[in-house]
Amino acid sequence: MAAMDSTTEQGPWLGQCLCGAVRYQADSIRPAVAHCHCSMCRKFHGAAFATYGVTPQQDFRWLSGEILLGRYRAANGTIRQFCRNCGSSLTFAASGCQGEVVEFALGTLETPLQQQPDAHIYTDYKADWCEITDGLPCFSEGRDG
Repeated sequence: MAAMDSTTEQGPWLGQCLCGAVRYQADSIRPAVAHCHCSMCRKFHGAAFATYGVTPQQDFRWLSGEILLGRYRAANGTIRQFCRNCGSSLTFAASGCQGEVVEFALGTLETPLQQQPDAHIYTDYKADWCEITDGLPCFSEGRDG
């Protein structure tokens, strides 16, 4: 596991699903926060893009409702968790992820977050009705691609 960057934000941050049955706590958020425009994120969130925070596994815990978590494994091996009661999108795990980090949907946070997204990723797949005009760097695939 990579060491935490000195710019990692320290929490805790609390989040929950729409119905409030599933609650979690994240104690840190890594500095790279991007809006993902891939078609799976768009469909999973029902929006133009999804924005996830990333925290080391040891800094994330479910506070309640873990029994209500549904899991969807896509053909590409990614795993998305959601509340089976209200359908809220909660977490994402990349294909091949060994559980060292948790990516959680920032839209589910209840605690204010000062950190701002710093990029748009998978923009080759963005919705044709969405224009990116905020001046953040855009990557046609992931940050590494």
